[in-house]
Amino acid sequence: MPAIILVAFLFTLARFSEGFFVLKAVEEGVALTLAPLVLVVFNLSYFLLSYPAGALSDRRDPRTILTTGIALLVAGNLLLAMVPGMVGLLLGVALWGAHMALTQGLFAKLVAGAAPPHLRATSFGLFHVATGIGLLLASLGGGMLWDRDGADATFLASAAVAAAAGVMLWQLPEGRRVS
Repeated sequence: MPAIILVAFLFTLARFSEGFFVLKAVEEGVALTLAPLVLVVFNLSYFLLSYPAGALSDRRDPRTILTTGIALLVAGNLLLAMVPGMVGLLLGVALWGAHMALTQGLFAKLVAGAAPPHLRATSFGLFHVATGIGLLLASLGGGMLWDRDGADATFLASAAVAAAAGVMLWQLPEGRRVS
């Protein structure tokens, strides 16, 4: 199994459901009927940066782009946890969208590049199973942490796990980082 799948799994543990943004918006005083609009901010950021991020990933070191995406997730989480009010909410959610633009397609590209041609489909299957399980665990854990310790603890935990994934990315043997 390509080592990049392990990094993607760990990274996905930091990426709980975007539904948590709606909960955070309500916690910040946004009316429940308007709170889902925070997802527009997330998706707009993702949409606007996806094409430039993809074009950049064709010309630059994928590790650097992934690291930037991971750093944006960490920063978004820190804003959501530590900056109260609409400013922290909107900037944090926008950074989550930016991180998605920089990481999602790139992980798939790295899996394709790391897999032997005869195991490429199997590798993609493992990638999607691993990240699906990671997202489920992240959302369950995030919800439990939110219920027990509050929103800030959830976003801080996500930041810590994302940072660990960034460190793990750079610990992979040279030939497995981008191949």
